[in-house]
Amino acid sequence: MKILICTAKSWNIQLAKEFQKSSKDQITVWTEKEELTKESVDGLRPDWIFFPHWSYIIPSSIYENYRCVVFHMTDLPFGRGGSPLQNLIVRGITETKISALRVTKTLDAGDIYLKEPLQLYGSATEIYVRAAKIIFKKMIPEIIAQNMQPVPQEGEVVEFKRRKPEESEITQDLTISQIYDRIRMLDAEGYPNAFIKFGKCRLYFTHAQQDFNSIDCNVKIEEVENE
Repeated sequence: MKILICTAKSWNIQLAKEFQKSSKDQITVWTEKEELTKESVDGLRPDWIFFPHWSYIIPSSIYENYRCVVFHMTDLPFGRGGSPLQNLIVRGITETKISALRVTKTLDAGDIYLKEPLQLYGSATEIYVRAAKIIFKKMIPEIIAQNMQPVPQEGEVVEFKRRKPEESEITQDLTISQIYDRIRMLDAEGYPNAFIKFGKCRLYFTHAQQDFNSIDCNVKIEEVENE
């Protein structure tokens, strides 16, 4: 069987290559958005295309002609839309499900192949790595082995809005636990770290650990023009 995996984050790329080596199927891994064209996919003729943490647009000419599966970090149809992890954490949610769904024109509205539980403790990086292991070691192999057929989503649709970089600011109204959540939920590759404005500078926070009424973390100070 021919399998195409398109993924752009380092933790997924590593696991995709491990999966490529261990699988009996013919696995191709693409990590750049320029690789994903109708012509290149037609050249492979994959039986499945999987998109773990792929942030780029998937052309309709591809998802209308191939079985394309994306993975969303909510129990769909709850949490359709952008920034699922961050939107879950700011709502105080501590566990969720990873939904494997078919790509359609409407964002996160496709039929569901499979769901698996996911705990939301730790930094965003730790959560994404945890999710990637579930996706590559359990969900993708199970979907392929069982040649799964998706089923329509059921339940009330709740939509999330993609968070903006300015929403990463730590404001004075937050509790110590909310500050910790704000830091950890943005502590990952490619995400705008939590920050505090201080004169002409911004203080960026990562690697947070909470201990009752205190937080230990790393701080990067950066001068910002027009701050």
